[in-house]
Amino acid sequence: MRVRINGTAFLIAALVATLGALAFPVWSYADRSGTGQANVAAGTVNTQWGPLTASDRDLIVRVRLAGLWELPAGQQAIERAPSEAIKEAGDHLIVGHTDLDKRVRIVAAQLGVELPNQPNEQQQGWLQEMSAATGAEYEYKFVNLLRSAHGKIFPAIGTVRNTTRNTLVRQLASDANQTVLDHITILEKTGRVDFDAIANDAVAGSTASPTGPAAPVPGQVVPSAPVAEAGGNVRTTSRPSPGAPGTVNTGRPDPVDTAGVLR
Repeated sequence: MRVRINGTAFLIAALVATLGALAFPVWSYADRSGTGQANVAAGTVNTQWGPLTASDRDLIVRVRLAGLWELPAGQQAIERAPSEAIKEAGDHLIVGHTDLDKRVRIVAAQLGVELPNQPNEQQQGWLQEMSAATGAEYEYKFVNLLRSAHGKIFPAIGTVRNTTRNTLVRQLASDANQTVLDHITILEKTGRVDFDAIANDAVAGSTASPTGPAAPVPGQVVPSAPVAEAGGNVRTTSRPSPGAPGTVNTGRPDPVDTAGVLR
């Protein structure tokens, strides 16, 4: 009798294990349905300007946060920096983020996105680092903390600009892209950007192998690439973006404040 019970128990346990093994992939993939398109849909709300995703909202908040710490950083540079190059960079920070802040506040009000009113903890730490430094150390920290922060948000802006289906967010990303590129350019103009540190920081967590053409061989002359141009009698009217080399044209019309945010 005992053998019969043990055998039955073993059979039941085996059936449970088998059902569990069959059910696990279903549960596992059901859980993973939260990635990709399903994940995007889960965090998306519809607006009259198009779907608003979690990534869209994240960019809106990040644009606001950037201004909350870069505006005081720019003001501090004008008041404290010993060189005109740093003062010029501070001027660009103030002008750029004053403009962007107007735009992001209007967009956030239209889309119902709540904005922060103070820098995050990391950004406050950067401001404290700059405040505690003087002379050459101050200039180094000012330039490189800001250049690193701009370099990190730059690709994020491009990603949202590429993927968003919301017209307000797309325009905000375009405006932010111009401003960030201007700030990167003016910070590099100071001559104090530590490009080695930025490059090392970028690859610190990367495991990808290098891609692209093979490394050049010293002394070996490579053939010139042929010109790339349209053939025939194609007539064009557009021109490359205006601005002298090493400058970014950030001129654009004032935002339309339909929500009355700027009153």
